[in-house]
Amino acid sequence: MKFCTEKRQNKLNAEIAISLTTKQLFTKQVLMALPPRGGGRFNPRFNRQPEPEHRINERIRVPQVRLVGDNVTVGVYPTQEALKIAQEQELDLVEISPTADPPVCKVIDYKKFLYEKKKKEKEMKANSKQSEIKEIRFTPGTDDHDFDFKAKHAEKFLKDGNKVKAYVQFKGRAIMFQDRGQLLLLKFAERLAEAGSLESMPKLEGKRMFAIFTPKTGKKKAAQKTEE
Repeated sequence: MKFCTEKRQNKLNAEIAISLTTKQLFTKQVLMALPPRGGGRFNPRFNRQPEPEHRINERIRVPQVRLVGDNVTVGVYPTQEALKIAQEQELDLVEISPTADPPVCKVIDYKKFLYEKKKKEKEMKANSKQSEIKEIRFTPGTDDHDFDFKAKHAEKFLKDGNKVKAYVQFKGRAIMFQDRGQLLLLKFAERLAEAGSLESMPKLEGKRMFAIFTPKTGKKKAAQKTEE
């Protein structure tokens, strides 16, 4: 009986030892996966720095560059000489075409260059939003109240810098009244004359007659200034 008790105790002790060893191994693996602290070892997975958008000044390591820019003589220079020219003007030497042979560099104010670039991207984004086409739907039997309501919406779209596609939907025998659809769209063009211009005469495609209106330049610029 005593022998069996000792045997069970030994087995239990062995299981506890295995459990502790497994726990220690797991803890070690977790600690190794964590980023280093303070003076810990360098781990490239956790210390990656974002690549700069352009190489500038001392970051340009090629032996020679093609120099362009204001107040410089365009040509191929040793990189150190090009850098000296930029420093004399209190400007930066910026690599603008790294794949050229030799790479093309420009003498500019880098901060101002980035500001102008960001401003241009913002304008392009704004213009892409304003190029949306808004649709206005009519039927040959559209009444005056509905016409006025939709005209006001179209005027707002045009003043916001959007194009407007107005169309008349013909159903069944209504296709016989194409002349009504054309007159309605021409009347719509007359109503929108101050806000937009008719690109071309109304066209019939399938069971739809449509016309596209573009915002007038002055209205578009005014909308941009209001947003700014």
